Amino acid sequence: MLDKTDDISVAADNWLVQFEDALASPDDVLLRPLFHPDSYWRDVLALSWNIQTVNRAFAILEELPMHARRSRPHDFRIDADRAPPRKVIRAGTEAIEAIFKFETAVGRGHGIVRLIGDAADDGRLKAWTLLTALEELKGFEEQQGDRRPRGQAYSRDFRGPNWLDQRKTSAEYAGRDPDVLVVGGGQAGLAIAARLKQLNIDALIVDREARVGDNWRRRYHALTLHNQVQVNHMPYMPFPPNWPTYIPKDKLANWFEAYVDAMELNFWTGTEFLGGGYDEAQGRWSVELRRADGTTRRMQPRHVVLATGVSGIPNRPDIPTLEKFAGKVLHSSGYEDGEDWAGKRALVIGTGNSGHDIAQDLHSSGAEVTLVQRSSTLVTNIEPSAQLAYAAYNEGTLEDNDLIATSMPLALAKRSHILMTEKSKELDKPLLDGLSRVGFKLDFGDGGTGWQFKYLTRGGGYYFNVGCSDLVAGGAVRLRQYADIDSFVSEGARLKSGETVGADLIVLATGYRPQEELVKKLFGEATADRVGPIWGFGDGQELRNMYTRTPQPGLWFIAGSLAQCRINSRFLALQIKAIEEGLLPRDVGPVARLS
Repeated sequence: MLDKTDDISVAADNWLVQFEDALASPDDVLLRPLFHPDSYWRDVLALSWNIQTVNRAFAILEELPMHARRSRPHDFRIDADRAPPRKVIRAGTEAIEAIFKFETAVGRGHGIVRLIGDAADDGRLKAWTLLTALEELKGFEEQQGDRRPRGQAYSRDFRGPNWLDQRKTSAEYAGRDPDVLVVGGGQAGLAIAARLKQLNIDALIVDREARVGDNWRRRYHALTLHNQVQVNHMPYMPFPPNWPTYIPKDKLANWFEAYVDAMELNFWTGTEFLGGGYDEAQGRWSVELRRADGTTRRMQPRHVVLATGVSGIPNRPDIPTLEKFAGKVLHSSGYEDGEDWAGKRALVIGTGNSGHDIAQDLHSSGAEVTLVQRSSTLVTNIEPSAQLAYAAYNEGTLEDNDLIATSMPLALAKRSHILMTEKSKELDKPLLDGLSRVGFKLDFGDGGTGWQFKYLTRGGGYYFNVGCSDLVAGGAVRLRQYADIDSFVSEGARLKSGETVGADLIVLATGYRPQEELVKKLFGEATADRVGPIWGFGDGQELRNMYTRTPQPGLWFIAGSLAQCRINSRFLALQIKAIEEGLLPRDVGPVARLS
């Protein structure tokens, strides 16, 4: 067992030495004293080829040795190129945190161990949390740094195709199909395609929009990102240091366009993915695409990655009597600008980010706006409260902070966000009190876990206040409860009191349908049933069917914020590469061949 010591580097190094010895032992005698009774092990592909979390020492001692025998982890050592071991407070607990690296039979990885004293064992330092994450596959490292492609400098064929000719040929897919078809060209699609490119996997992105970046460019006029620039970098190409703290939508859209060119990603714009089916025997999809000119193309990729967002189909609820309204009805996904509604009246139904932002945009354009609340909503000021979750990214390296984010097991992440939510309630008290006075219904997430867990479980239900809440609290944007509406009439909404709220425009800021409905539309009910729920946690401790093999071989999902896509695209790409190289079965069930 580890002795108590004031030297945190020695403590971390000693733990790693004993951990490696224990993994090589035929039983768990050496391993048992290394884990705190209330401990967590999160493995991201490195030992189990799964993304999984195991809670409590007794469960870790059952599962970890089994995976270690197959994966043969070794050479654990503090990574001198990362932040040195240090004392931190995570989820309200003080711990020694150390970043380490290691190897397995097929790959190299990074991890984080956090040590705390065990009061039941004379305060001896033991692992409270342990992360083991795969970084790269041996023999299939990314093509960058010392391994960058050499190009044509020493073997130029002056009569042959140059770089531009080769790029055009690659993107045309004349007479060949991609290994991976990526559906959706936002941050999720670009991130996974860039990762696959570096692993020498042929990937094609298809997107319905006419221009790369239009999935951001075509959103409403005033939109900017709600978290700060240092959190949002894309893989391999960080944003320039002079970029604004909050990135405007058009600036991000233009960056996506430049990213596709710089990273040499194959991208078909104006292309709709119509769906397809999977051939179990061949291990390939047969899918159909409709190009911008109306022609269709059939392809047979081995993998399809849906990168269409947390949910891809606008939710247009069946609202009784809405058909009687004589004005314009839009879903928030179709709203672009408020200037056409100056001097007119608008009802915005829904009080998440989109509803508030659209209401504020209409108000600033001179419209008379009423915000209609359907259910309680979490509200937090964009600064400083909404940024508390990203405080770590204000210092240290992006790589270290991404690893720290990866290392937090679900239970501790919830604990952290409860603490942050309590802090934000204190900071935002004047605003929240003002909203309560005008009848706005507030909540703070399930169990007080805050906005991020609302996003991770349902994809919405919160608002980062950039001014609209102040307008609501002050009465400049009127507030009504949906429950007070009796029916819709030609001139607007008739309340149960008999009053009519007039409107020329109704915007349905009612979110999006679950992604499993998109799977059903594209691949059929049987495939959707086989895959099951997507996003959220269910009974598990990981997002369901995200960034990992699904029950449907060859079908993958990636979605989320720019940070989530940057972090998890690495792990998704490594799994596809491992399958392509025969290291990992296509099916979820069996573990990989490790030798």
